[in-house]
Amino acid sequence: MAQQEQASNDPQADAKPRGREESRRRELVGVVTSDKMQNTRVVIVERRLSHDKYGKFMTARKKFKAHDEKNEYKVGDRVLIVESRPLSRDKRWRVEKLIERPQEA
Repeated sequence: MAQQEQASNDPQADAKPRGREESRRRELVGVVTSDKMQNTRVVIVERRLSHDKYGKFMTARKKFKAHDEKNEYKVGDRVLIVESRPLSRDKRWRVEKLIERPQEA
């Protein structure tokens, strides 16, 4: 009985090994605004938040530089970006997948 209590109190016993697939990386959805650089896309992410004092809803925008190995995403594409290791001075994100491509007329 003492062994059972000791095993349940051991934090190492309950911890699962975390692989690359299980790691929790931040994911954001945004729109590609620039594809002029090689292997890099500028993605703008918008989020809605309320003003602290007045309560009015605002749209906050932030630009991220994301790595695109095959240069396959174009301006206007809605993409999913995930956090990654630093790839350059500004790039800390990677384009994971295409969510929506705008219809061409």
